[in-house]
Amino acid sequence: MKIQVHVANGTEGDAPSRAGGESPSAREVEAIAPLIISASRSTDIPAFYGDWFMDRLRAGYAKWVNPWNGAPVYVSLRDARVFVFWSKNPGPFLPHLAELARRGHRSIMLFTLNDYEEEGIEPHLPPLEDRIRTFREVSRLAGRGRTAWRWDPLLLSSSLDVDGLLERIRRVGDAVAPFTDRLIVSFIDIERYPRVARNLRKRGFGDVREFTPQEEQELAAGLRDLNRSWGLSLSACGEEGDFTPFGIDPGGCISREVLLREFGGDPVLRRFLDPPGEVPLVPGRASHAPSHLKDPGQRRTCGCVVSKDIGQYATCPHLCAYCYANTDPGTVRNRHEAYLAMAARGIFGESITGGKE
Repeated sequence: MKIQVHVANGTEGDAPSRAGGESPSAREVEAIAPLIISASRSTDIPAFYGDWFMDRLRAGYAKWVNPWNGAPVYVSLRDARVFVFWSKNPGPFLPHLAELARRGHRSIMLFTLNDYEEEGIEPHLPPLEDRIRTFREVSRLAGRGRTAWRWDPLLLSSSLDVDGLLERIRRVGDAVAPFTDRLIVSFIDIERYPRVARNLRKRGFGDVREFTPQEEQELAAGLRDLNRSWGLSLSACGEEGDFTPFGIDPGGCISREVLLREFGGDPVLRRFLDPPGEVPLVPGRASHAPSHLKDPGQRRTCGCVVSKDIGQYATCPHLCAYCYANTDPGTVRNRHEAYLAMAARGIFGESITGGKE
């Protein structure tokens, strides 16, 4: 499809827009028009770029820049049926979340709520108790079924064993289980991703390690036992192992089951998710997306429904030591400071980074 984009002074590139006004000239570009927008696996838009997102929503499109080849992709937001937000601290986004609801936009919040405070591996997050309060506020605003708890990644270290990790999960779960209906977990992958291993070593966390197969089973059994009091739907994201004997289904964060349950009244979305002839879902059971909905940009074992991400790498100031999406912390800080300087003047680019990858 073609969409009209507004270009400042007739220039090309990532033209800034001013909140409340349009650039003086326009041109047409080819754009994709996904039904599901991911915001974002690559950075924490609710925590740091909520104003940019709302500006792009008003403009009707965003620009995503491919981190591997620099190619721009224009993404129309006008036909989106669901916005999926990923965040470790969506507190700054709460006013925008309320506005989205008032304007009739459908959304899901995937809230990653870990407790690695002792290790300092997530150094720029608010205190855990503040994040728990934010989780409850998001749930009250968005709804229990549209607020998912993610513990990602599950990791071990020289000072944190399986029992210690389960105790931390218990404390958080006891606090948030009444405000959600699902927990999604994922085990850290270090050896498979050299950038993750390199970042951990550089930041002084060389003792952080993956689980052995036996430890994975112990963790899964512990989650099963904890969940007897919580009653949540448990799923494992992108894992090769089979944890179904412990009541942990293979599943996806952007779940077909949840989308149909929460937004199945939208005929366009329903036809996309549940076309005639598709194997029907078993109520209450998580499942991988069928082949026609498989997200080709994710791992083979990922069960997420296909979506289009509009975030950018190397822009998240949380600077978690295990992050695969950040490289040099200085680059992240410089980009965020540049964004804040422009945002203070009410100026936002078509992409988060203004096209600089």
